[in-house]
Amino acid sequence: MAPFRSEEHITRWLDGRPAGATTSLSTLSALAHAWWGDRLSPDWTPRSRDEGQAILDGLGLTDPHWTLPGG
Repeated sequence: MAPFRSEEHITRWLDGRPAGATTSLSTLSALAHAWWGDRLSPDWTPRSRDEGQAILDGLGLTDPHWTLPGG
């Protein structure tokens, strides 16, 4: 992950290379909380692929980059 302050900053950093997926820090924070927020709970169990994909989809992360394997 590389944080940038603007789309223009990303373009300069890429220097002509193709861009990968980008997302805002607020979306990334929401993802971290949704994905890991209950990890220390004694009742935690690993989520299924479909449950994980539902988290990504619910946050609007629907680009192919965010598609989990096996779907």
